[in-house]
Parts: sequence; C-alpha cells; structure tokens
Amino acid sequence: MADIREPGFKSSELFAQLAIVLESYTPEEMQKELKKTNGIFLMQIKSSSGEEKLWTIDLKKEGKVTKGKGAKPDVTIIAGDDLFVDLADGKTSGQKAFMTGKLKTKGNMMMATKLDGLLK
Repeated sequence: MADIREPGFKSSELFAQLAIVLESYTPEEMQKELKKTNGIFLMQIKSSSGEEKLWTIDLKKEGKVTKGKGAKPDVTIIAGDDLFVDLADGKTSGQKAFMTGKLKTKGNMMMATKLDGLLK
C-alpha cells in the first residue's frame, strides 16, 4: 500500500486503509459491495501547500483504490486534505462542506453521497 500513500497528504493514509479493507473482502463480499455502490470515484485532494493529487476508488468493476486517475469516474470529489480527513472522521458532514463551498463535485452528485457510508 506504500504506492497509495503520498507524503504531505494525510488523506492518503485513509485511501491506503480503504485499499487494505477492500483487499480483505471475500469474493462474495466484494460482489455485494460492487453491486451496492456501483460507482467510480475520483478524489481530487489539495494539500495545505496547494499541491494536488488524485486517487481513484473503483467500486464498479475492480473493487480497489489506486493513486492517480483510473477508469472514467462517475463522480469527482474535490476537497482539501484536512477537510477530507474531517469528513472521514465524522468531524464535519459532506452536506455542510458542500453547502459552504469547501467540497465540490463533478458528475453524478448522488453517487457522491455513497462515499460517506464507504468511508465509515
């Protein structure tokens, strides 16, 4: 999972943990998750220094997390690194972050709502 982690991005640790969880799924659990989520998320995360990195969470075909842009995403989530960590920790809600302009989406906005459950 070292290839998913990115120095200077706290959220990269979350992506690495998610990748480990997905790898631990049995084939049956994975098929259930793919059927339930049926989406590809492109995470566009900006660090406090202004650097931007991408991660892809594929829960449509492969059931894995990769660094960089993968298959065509259903939704792109654009957020700051600290905000994304706060979202994953439950310190802020996606709806509040979206309404205040701190979180942006491109594509299927309803797909973005599925990410909340996935991160928990």
